[in-house]
Amino acid sequence: QELPEMVLLKFFRPENTPVPARPTPEQLSNLIKTSLHYPESFNHSFHQKSLCLVPVTLLLSNCSQAVVDVMIDLRHKTTSPEALEIHGSFTWLGQTQYKLQLKSQEVYSLQLKACFVHTGVYNLGTPRIFAKLVDQVTLFETSQQNSMPALIIINNI
Repeated sequence: QELPEMVLLKFFRPENTPVPARPTPEQLSNLIKTSLHYPESFNHSFHQKSLCLVPVTLLLSNCSQAVVDVMIDLRHKTTSPEALEIHGSFTWLGQTQYKLQLKSQEVYSLQLKACFVHTGVYNLGTPRIFAKLVDQVTLFETSQQNSMPALIIINNI
């Protein structure tokens, strides 16, 4: 029985292989789109229960074709006096930092709870979102552009 003839394999690559372009800082700050979903106003009896808990959904959408590492920081507080006069202060309950990975075009829903101790108008748009491409060797994630204020009205009943 004859052995099959051996054929030499040649590996070659074209000389002008394109180098992937580095994303611009503007592109990096638009990797993740966020939106907050919550009731416009919330009625609560502060006489019966001093803490008012409101469920909030943070929706994260990966706008890129790449896998993205995302870091969410809820510890950011609005400290400017004008903002506190209008919106007052509230607290996010539970975990204050999240790290996750979103696949290309993936949408991720994160359930949060906002805690209020007074009636008033509050800005829920405090979460800071940072993102970086998974294959990118970067020490720091790029801060994602923040959307419009997310105002909620807390009423006493």
